[in-house]
Amino acid sequence: MRVHLGGDHAAYELQRALVAWLPGEGYEVIDHGPVEYDAEDDYPVCVLRAAEAVAADPGSLGIVLGGSGNGEQMAANKVKGIRAALCYTTELAQLAREHNDAQIISFGGRFTTLDQAKAMAKIFLDTPFSGVERHARRLAEVATYEETGALPPQG
Repeated sequence: MRVHLGGDHAAYELQRALVAWLPGEGYEVIDHGPVEYDAEDDYPVCVLRAAEAVAADPGSLGIVLGGSGNGEQMAANKVKGIRAALCYTTELAQLAREHNDAQIISFGGRFTTLDQAKAMAKIFLDTPFSGVERHARRLAEVATYEETGALPPQG
């Protein structure tokens, strides 16, 4: 499986560690940067490239990282068809895939240790979408809204 990564300076060291670790876990890593530390860089530069790559690469998943992970998750969710989840526990990472078919996980480098990031990444990347009807129905409602702006019916 291909894994696209993108981040900024606030999670630079964490991203470099994941880029080095993931191939040993059997993943093909596509690193969208940053490739060097720059305290003034902007997270959308690399995060949007990673999210667009996931959207264009069926079957791939992504990891985006920043200081809190909030902005990175928000930016990734602006890419059409992408569902990105900000996660701080392995349970959230698992549910993001199982229930929400998220394609991207977001971490906060200032709040996530390397061991936590590895554990969440592994669970996220190894957990399939459950396909349970209620989850699929909800995802379809969101996709319809994204495409047409039509709200799901009430009741």
